[in-house]
Amino acid sequence: MNRYLPVARQHFLAAVASTSVVVKAVCATVLLLYCLSFLVDTVHRLGVTPGYLFPPNFWVWTLVTHAVAENHIWDVCISLGTVIVAGRLLEPLWGALELLIFFAVINVSVGILGGLSYLLTYVATFNLDYLFTVRIHGMLGFCGGVLVALKQTMGDSVVIKVPQVQMKDVPMMILVIISVLRLTTLLSSSMLSSYGYGVLTSWVYLRFYQKHSRGRGDMSDHFAFATFFPEILQPLMSVVANVIYSVLVKIKICKKTVKRYDVGAPSSITISLPGTDPQDAERRRQLALKALNERLKRVEDQAAWPSMDEDEKDDGSDVPLLPGGDGDDLGAEEHETGMGAFKVLSSDS
Repeated sequence: MNRYLPVARQHFLAAVASTSVVVKAVCATVLLLYCLSFLVDTVHRLGVTPGYLFPPNFWVWTLVTHAVAENHIWDVCISLGTVIVAGRLLEPLWGALELLIFFAVINVSVGILGGLSYLLTYVATFNLDYLFTVRIHGMLGFCGGVLVALKQTMGDSVVIKVPQVQMKDVPMMILVIISVLRLTTLLSSSMLSSYGYGVLTSWVYLRFYQKHSRGRGDMSDHFAFATFFPEILQPLMSVVANVIYSVLVKIKICKKTVKRYDVGAPSSITISLPGTDPQDAERRRQLALKALNERLKRVEDQAAWPSMDEDEKDDGSDVPLLPGGDGDDLGAEEHETGMGAFKVLSSDS
């Protein structure tokens, strides 16, 4: 184990060095607060406590700081890994500023929604533990948001080959695993709520509000809410999601999808949705071409094509109909000799 630690440390430092200032600052903050946790209860001071979040205490700063407060080394590893993956895979597509906005939106939303959930649970049960014992902290919510963003950008990528698991299936798969572990009391309820609200808020933000070159959001079919569920449940979830979306449109929380028709080309009509990224379409075309090339290569390896070199050599079509090259020079010499003989005969006569 000890011989692998220097290699892992080297790869970690190389990955951090290739990221932006935003990623480096977040990683440094997580490590610094973890070191301070041995002296001060940073989770209590910086984590979201539902009873202190709302008046009269109103600890609103915890909405920003709870994501970087950790008190276990394995939690620190998950947080650092999540931030580095976001910096390596999402930051080149979005930019450092958009990644920082995404980080802030997810964590603030997780803190607010988690605090409200425990407040409503206290109202239903009158158990003060839900207000003053629960601590919402760590980057599990941001981890869920990063997985949703990776589903959007590289959902067709295979994460596990046996059994085959694609990136688009990972967010809900991890949610199911965390739910099972919560039922067995191996994980706290705050971890389940953080991850669940991270997945939900990141999808809402990326689906309707994220700014990019084609407007706001991503209204493509492969990023619909129903695609998070197994295929057998997708028709039912599509109906539920459409009803909720219609209600949100009526109360003006979400905007209605507008389709644009490009009739400039006489042969076809192009329909485009706001938010569909041309980079995603190009990525899908490249994947299709790669699959096609692999199939053609397998077919070429299986079939033995006959060589046509010998047939071409025996074919009389290679013989030129008109003289060329050296034959032209020989014809020119014979023509000159004939003309000289004709002149001699003419002079003798």
